[in-house]
Amino acid sequence: MTKIALAQVAGGGERPAGMLAAAGRMAGEAAAAGASLICFPEQFVTGWSPEVPQGSGEPLDGPLTAAFGRIAQNSGIAVVGSIVETMPGRRPRNTVVVLGADGGVLATYAKIHLFSPEGEDRNYTAGDRIATFTVDGMTFGIAVCYDLRFPELFRIYALAGAECVLVPAAWPCRRLPHWEILLPARALENRYYVAGVNTAGGQDEVYCGGSLAADPDGTVVARGGNGTELLFVNVDPTAVHEARSGLPSLSDRRSDLYHRLLSKL
Repeated sequence: MTKIALAQVAGGGERPAGMLAAAGRMAGEAAAAGASLICFPEQFVTGWSPEVPQGSGEPLDGPLTAAFGRIAQNSGIAVVGSIVETMPGRRPRNTVVVLGADGGVLATYAKIHLFSPEGEDRNYTAGDRIATFTVDGMTFGIAVCYDLRFPELFRIYALAGAECVLVPAAWPCRRLPHWEILLPARALENRYYVAGVNTAGGQDEVYCGGSLAADPDGTVVARGGNGTELLFVNVDPTAVHEARSGLPSLSDRRSDLYHRLLSKL
C-alpha cells in the first residue's frame, strides 16, 4: 500500500516564489501524513495557458525543476510538478517532471495531446512518448489534462505495467462533468488507479477543483471540493492484480484483429 497526495491549488495565484513556498508547505504536510508522493496540477506555478506565459519557459534542468528537487529533498517524498520546457529551435513543451525523494529526476513526460480548441497545438510541441516511474514498488504513469479524452494512451500505460496513472490538469468548471466521468472510466477499463489533480480558483473562477481518484473497479475513492486542499489516496498494487485476474479484459483483447480492422479504414 502506498499513500499519495493530490495538491489541489490555484494555478498561478501568486508570484512563482509564493507558489513554490506553498508547495513546499503542502509537501511537508503530505510527508507528515505518511505520503510517499505529492502531485500538483498542470503548470501550477505559472497557471496553464494555451499560449506560452511570458518568461515562464526554461530548459528541463532549469530553476523550476531545481526548486521541485529541493522540495522533494526537504520533505523526503517524490514531487510531481510541471514546467514550460524550452527547446532550442522548437516550440516549448508542456512537460511534467517527477523528482524523487533525493531530488533526482525520476521521469519526464511531455503532454501528447495538445488542446487544439484553444490553440495549445499552435504554441507548443506535442510529446511522443509515455513515461513510467516507481515509488515504493508501485509503478506510476503520467498523463496531462486533455490526454484524459484519449483512451488509447491509458491502454498503452496498462500494457506497459502501470498500476496508477497520475493526471495533473487545468480542467475548467464548465466541463467538470466530463472529468468526473472520464477519470473513473479510464480506471475501470484498464483495471488500475487513476488520480487526477485539478486546479482550483483562478481568474474569473475558470477552475473549480474537483480532484478525483478512482480504483481499479472505477469506484471513486477520493474527491476534492472547489478550493485549495490536500487529498490523500491509498493505492494498492494487490488490488490492481486482483481486479485484472478477476475480470481479465486486458488479456482478452484481440490486438491482432484490431490492427486488421484499422488497416481497412
